[in-house]
Amino acid sequence: MIMREHDLLEKEEIFSKVLRAGRRTYFFDVRATKADDYYITITESKKFTEADGSFHFKKHKIYLYKEDFAAFTEILEEMTSYVLNHKGEEVISERHQKDFKKEYEAETFEEEKLPSTSNFTNIEFDDI
Repeated sequence: MIMREHDLLEKEEIFSKVLRAGRRTYFFDVRATKADDYYITITESKKFTEADGSFHFKKHKIYLYKEDFAAFTEILEEMTSYVLNHKGEEVISERHQKDFKKEYEAETFEEEKLPSTSNFTNIEFDDI
């Protein structure tokens, strides 16, 4: 009897978690080697929709072996901390989506009482 490749993949999966994130889905899988040792695969699957309504997925996979766990975890923690410390948790790219609506809080001062700024040139950060 010949085993199909799919059956072999199912046999080597030991533990799995899924993270759905918009058009992307991340699959975290513990798998077994032929020598019955464990490693991790991280698969990113991204859905692409065609103009006719049909769709397809593109997948990218990372293989992470035990000897690299400590260094990988250390660097991932360092990188995520860096981003959060420098840019906070707000997802800035959401501002560029078509349906983004920023909710503004009420101003704590009254603009009518501010002096006239007719000689003022407004320069946006993006203009620099």
